[in-house]
Amino acid sequence: MLSSMRATAQGWLGRLVMATLMTVIILSFAIWGIGDIFRGFGAGDLAKVGSTEISTEAFRNAYQTELQRLQRLERRNITNEEARQYGIDREVLSRMVGEAALNDQAARFGLAISDESVKKSIVSDPNFKGLTGQFDRQVFDSFLREEGFTEKTYMRHLRALELRRQIGEAITAGLQLPKALIEAMFRFEKETRSADYAVLPVSSAGQLPPPSQRELETYFEANRAFYTVPEYRSLVVLTLTPDSVAKPEAVAEADARNRYEEVKEARFGAPEKREVSQVLFASEEEARKARAGLDSGKSFEDLLKEKNLSPKDASLGTVTRSALVDKAVADAAFALKGGEVSQPVKAQFGTVLLRVSKIIPSTLKPFESVAGDLKREIALHRAQAEIAKLHDAIEDQRTSGKSLTEAAQATGLEVRTIEAVDTNGNDRRGQKITDLPNGPALLKASFASDIGVDNDTLRLPGGGYQWFEVAKIEKARTKTFNEAKSDVEKAWREDQAGKRLAAKTAELVKRLDQGETLASIAAAEGNLPIKHADDIRRSGSKSLPLIAVNAIFKVNVNRAGEVTGEDGGRILFQVTGSTVPPFDPDAPELANIKEQTKSALDEDLIAQYLAKLESDLGIKLNAKAFAAVTGALPGSD
Repeated sequence: MLSSMRATAQGWLGRLVMATLMTVIILSFAIWGIGDIFRGFGAGDLAKVGSTEISTEAFRNAYQTELQRLQRLERRNITNEEARQYGIDREVLSRMVGEAALNDQAARFGLAISDESVKKSIVSDPNFKGLTGQFDRQVFDSFLREEGFTEKTYMRHLRALELRRQIGEAITAGLQLPKALIEAMFRFEKETRSADYAVLPVSSAGQLPPPSQRELETYFEANRAFYTVPEYRSLVVLTLTPDSVAKPEAVAEADARNRYEEVKEARFGAPEKREVSQVLFASEEEARKARAGLDSGKSFEDLLKEKNLSPKDASLGTVTRSALVDKAVADAAFALKGGEVSQPVKAQFGTVLLRVSKIIPSTLKPFESVAGDLKREIALHRAQAEIAKLHDAIEDQRTSGKSLTEAAQATGLEVRTIEAVDTNGNDRRGQKITDLPNGPALLKASFASDIGVDNDTLRLPGGGYQWFEVAKIEKARTKTFNEAKSDVEKAWREDQAGKRLAAKTAELVKRLDQGETLASIAAAEGNLPIKHADDIRRSGSKSLPLIAVNAIFKVNVNRAGEVTGEDGGRILFQVTGSTVPPFDPDAPELANIKEQTKSALDEDLIAQYLAKLESDLGIKLNAKAFAAVTGALPGSD
């Protein structure tokens, strides 16, 4: 859920993360130039921006959250050493410093947001809506547990977020896009190129000699990070849901039939409908004369003509009894037989004659066809009370020192043992464990726990509880050469073939630029088919992958280039033409171009503002605390 929360909650602030990355280098000079330990602050503080402090715990949480996010994306464990190598620690610190600077500025400006406004934003947040489309407290509480917030801390988080947003919007509100820039961006985005190309398959690299043991070992050592076994945990899980407790077979037939009688009309039946027409008269006497005319042989259609009414004008539609607001009209209409015309009826707005031209009988599902659903419904309702009792019984057992397995046995339940699962919910074969109840929350809590820890009970979004114990931990590790040998040899061959093919196509590019034709090269390479694409825009092409599109726009017209293909081969191309349309102020795409350009300028302006603000406020860092959190100190990993 956190990703969706970020998407809806951040707006320009999401771009702030990218903008602050532009200042990482600037910040690093300011930060790393400070002494090892700053003085005058609490032991739990990691940094201070102006008068705003960043606690060690807040940085640790943000750092670990980012590390876990990247591990999910990479589908492997990322060590603290790798994180430092890629600058993840400094990236997170830079973002938090930028946020702290804005928080400090908001305090200086005296900006404030009421609790009522924050509560309204929570209630209106689509991420917290339940099945009814309204705010669901249970969904909100589940989010707070998953993300480690209390209601108070989350409100404080939202308030700070909104105040930072206000400052950012104030900075960028008056920014106008120069006309020359818009025109240049329009032509840049709308340029269309054409190119001829041929695809050289991997086989064009030629036959590779078998690799030696030393070559494979050398390749393995250089790429050890790609041959890892993730951390696995063995879990004992007890999941208690209404479905697992409910016993529809124990519901008495009489109870189900009583429920059927209560709800049958609303849930299992379709009421009788009638196609009704109505003619209104100014007086009861006039209505009686019209009725007499019908009795003497006139048709209802003749009556309509006399009143200058069409059948459509007289129709009340095909309606149920409840759809007719006037009770007298409803009673009369539903007392007639099909094709009959009523006697004069005193309605709310005059006297009417009614005709029923069609009757659609009511329908009702028999009890036997819905008995199973009703029994399950009753069983689920009763299960709520049973779940509460079982929850208390299990907690009593755990409080007395019994294991989860023993507590389950004492209450007549069974635990489930998951032999091995990684942070992504995969087993040892790399297959997703699909039947893992409350999977994301369970995995997050399990990998934040340890063996022998008495873990908090997880509350399930749909009702119910979940308990777990970590039975075993197998730490992430790098595979041995022998374990990875087959994968290493495959990767080595792909790498060597790619290098050979890249060198070959680079030479072919030179020959094309010197005047040799693509047709002659394609013929010499095994009569490769030559293809043509004339729809190449920077946004993509129907016939070429985006990597090839990007390469085509990096060379001039009538020049050649090459790039890796999607199947491991190489795409050899020659740009044959370019078309740049004149500026069109009414083009539909212009709105999107303006929005993207404005966003880029906003980001740049905010980055400059942050750099100046941080410089004015001053930044102090507890370097030892920073190193301890990120594993740079011995024994801190």
